[in-house]
Amino acid sequence: MSEKRLLASSDIYDVYERDGFAVREYNDEIYKEKCLYAALTHARVETTLVNSFIKIPTLREVSVIDGRWSITMDYVKGKTMQELMDENPDNMDKYLNQFIDIQTEIHAQYMPLLSKLKDKMARQIKSLGQIDEIKKYELLTRLDSMPKHIKLCHGNFAPENIIINDEGTYVINWGSARQGNASADVARTYLLLCLNDPAIAEPYLDKYCLKSGTSKQYVQAWLPIVAAAQLIKGKAEEKDLLMKWIDVVDYS
Repeated sequence: MSEKRLLASSDIYDVYERDGFAVREYNDEIYKEKCLYAALTHARVETTLVNSFIKIPTLREVSVIDGRWSITMDYVKGKTMQELMDENPDNMDKYLNQFIDIQTEIHAQYMPLLSKLKDKMARQIKSLGQIDEIKKYELLTRLDSMPKHIKLCHGNFAPENIIINDEGTYVINWGSARQGNASADVARTYLLLCLNDPAIAEPYLDKYCLKSGTSKQYVQAWLPIVAAAQLIKGKAEEKDLLMKWIDVVDYS
């Protein structure tokens, strides 16, 4: 077995490239359930996207490697869309349009077998310790009032999760995928861009709403909810922005 090369890290797992595969290794035995659920989610998405122009790495196995629950899938070579944006800022408009086309294609898929995005968000809001019970009630009431859809939502759709090579367009990191409302997924992407690449956040949202015929105010109605869901990650550098969004009742 060859040396493994670290590709990415999170609070609960590391991703390595080894022998032509990408291996996600979870950091603790307590994440066994997360590992198994992420593998099931990926497999279901893989089956659904078989006839789409979007490609997804093939899942090969779930195993225990050096005592760590792990998911092994094909390693996809190429550049991420984030790398292409950084290298070619003059082409940002083209990349944003491509980015939105990919997300729209994802939302065109229906996923009744995946768990519900609204249920996940409700659990996250209920478990928050940073906001009081009145605010939780307001957020949960807003969430419950939102239209219920069964569209495929990536849950972590960002330029770094798109890889482009000569074979096509690959979308990776499907562990947070759920069935739900496309505008919730768009609001989540907008939030991620505001936190990590704010210069393109507003152009992204404007373009998405124009291309999809979606009301911008409708997407914005999700922002307090997705901000509360993100707050559970406990990142100090994000707290001020997220709390500001949570306190907003309506956008105009």
